[in-house]
Amino acid sequence: MNQNKHHIADVAIIGSGAAGLSLALSLANYCNVTVISKGALTEGSTLYAQGGIAAVFDKKNDSIESHVEDTLDAGGGLCDREAVHYTASNAHQCLQWLIEQGVPFDMEFDSKGKERFHLTREGGHSHRRILHAADATGKAVQTTLISQVKAHKNITLLEQYNAIDLISDKSLGKPGSHIHGMYVWNKKAKKVETISAKFVALATGGASKVYLYTSNPDVSSGDGIAMAWRAGCRVANMEFNQFHPTSLYHPELQNFLITEAMRGEGAYLKRPDGTRFMKDFDDREELAPRDIVARAIDFEMKRLGANCVYLDISHKDKDFIIEHFPTIYAKCLSVGLDITKEAIPVVPAAHYTCGGVMSDFNGKTDLDNLYAVGEVAYTGLHGANRMASNSLLECIVFAHAAAKDILSKLDKAPEPLALPSWDESRVSNSDEEIVITHNWHELRLFMWDYVGIVRSTKRLERALHRVELLQQEIHDYYANFRVSNNLLELRNLVQVAELIIRSAMQRKESRGLHYTIDYPEQNENPTPTILTPPRH
Repeated sequence: MNQNKHHIADVAIIGSGAAGLSLALSLANYCNVTVISKGALTEGSTLYAQGGIAAVFDKKNDSIESHVEDTLDAGGGLCDREAVHYTASNAHQCLQWLIEQGVPFDMEFDSKGKERFHLTREGGHSHRRILHAADATGKAVQTTLISQVKAHKNITLLEQYNAIDLISDKSLGKPGSHIHGMYVWNKKAKKVETISAKFVALATGGASKVYLYTSNPDVSSGDGIAMAWRAGCRVANMEFNQFHPTSLYHPELQNFLITEAMRGEGAYLKRPDGTRFMKDFDDREELAPRDIVARAIDFEMKRLGANCVYLDISHKDKDFIIEHFPTIYAKCLSVGLDITKEAIPVVPAAHYTCGGVMSDFNGKTDLDNLYAVGEVAYTGLHGANRMASNSLLECIVFAHAAAKDILSKLDKAPEPLALPSWDESRVSNSDEEIVITHNWHELRLFMWDYVGIVRSTKRLERALHRVELLQQEIHDYYANFRVSNNLLELRNLVQVAELIIRSAMQRKESRGLHYTIDYPEQNENPTPTILTPPRH
C-alpha cells in the first residue's frame, strides 16, 4: 500500500476562495493547477461576504482618485499609496472579468430607461461605487467561480485536504530560498500526502478564528500566515485585526454578519433604551469607518454593562428592506426576528486580518516561487483599517497579477522535485484530544480579553506569557502524536496569535484598529510593523 501519495502540479494553490479560484482560472488555460481546499470548496470567507466589491463604474460622479483618497483616509495613514492606486486602477477590469465569468451583480434602470449596475455605498466611501448581488455578493462570486473551476480540465481539486507545511530548500537541508511543494493532510484517508509544484500560492484567507467571537467560518485559522512564517517569510501589520461592528447577537445564529450596507441604506445604531449614540463619537455617525464604529459599540456595551446594542432599519419601507436585504431578512426571521418591525441585537466580532505575509504587486513573497494572494497577504492596501468592499477586490486584482507573473516564468521553471515522504515512524495516536480542545478555548478567550478592540501593555504582556506556554505544550504534542485537523489548526492559530501580540507590542501608539490605553495618541511618522522570522 502506498503510504504517501505524491501529487505533481505546475502550480499548487492552497485555498479555494475568491483569490485562489480567480488565480486558478487565470492560469488553467496554460498549465496544470491543483487547488487545495481545507473543507468543501464553498467553505471560506468569500461565501459569507455580504456587502460587495468596490470599483468606479459611475465615471460622471466618481473617480479612481476618489476611491484612492477614501481608502487612504480609512487606512489611518498607514496605507501604501502605490498599492492603493494599483488596486483602484485595476478594479474596473477585474470586475469586468467577474461579470464575464457570470457573476450576477444587481442591475437597475436609470431615468432614461437604460439598464446599469446598481451601486451601493458603505462606510468610508464618499460615493456609491459598490457592485453587489443583493446582500450575498460573496456567495454569488464563490458559486460562479466554483462552477467555472469544476468545468476546467486543467484544474485538479483536492477537497478536505489541510496543508501542513511548505517544503523549502531549508527544510530539505539545501542552500537557497526556493519552495518545492508541501505536505498535506488528507482528512478522509487520515494520511499525509506530498505535493510537488513549480509554483505555490497561498490563498488561505485570514486568522480571525484566533478570537472568541468571529464572523468568519471555522476554516479561518491563519494557516497560510503561519506556514509562510515557519518557512522564512516576513509578515507585516498583524496588530490590525478588524472587528466588524455588527454581528448578530443570538444563541442560535452565531457568526452571522449584518452587512455594513444596511447602515449605508439608513439603519441606526441604538442603545438598549432606543437612543442613538454614534453622533457622540463621530460626525459621520453610522457611516464612520469600521474601527470607530466597533470601538463606539464596545465602549457603550462596557459602560452600560450591556450584552449587545441594536441596529434598527425598521423605519424604512418593508418592501425596500426585503428587496435590499433578503438574506438577512430570511435569516433573522428564522429565529423569530422581523427586521421590518424590530431592531437587530448586534455585537462586534473579529472579521478581517489587515496584515499578513509580505508580498509585492505581483503577489510574490520573500521566498522564490511562493505567492500570497487575498487576505493572507500584506500588500499595503489596507493600512491600519480595511475599507469596506476593498477585500474581495484585492483578491481579484492580485490573483490576476500573480497569474501574469507566474505565466511569464513558467517555461523557464525547473521541473518539480521528487520530495521525501512524511515521516510518521516515531509518533503514536493521541488519546488526549481534550488537551487540544482546552488549549483552543483558552487561546481564543485570552485573545478576546487581552488583544481585542481595546488593548493595554499589561494585557499584551499577559497574552504573550500565555501564548508562549501554549506553544511549548503544542510543540511537545506535535512531536509525539499523529497529526489531526484540530492539532494543525491549533498549531497555526497559536503561531498567528504570537505574531499579533508581538506586532501590537511594537506599536507604541493608537491608530486605526490598534487602540491601546497606554498610548492613546498617534505618532507623527507611522511605519508598518514588520516581523522577520528567526534564522534556524
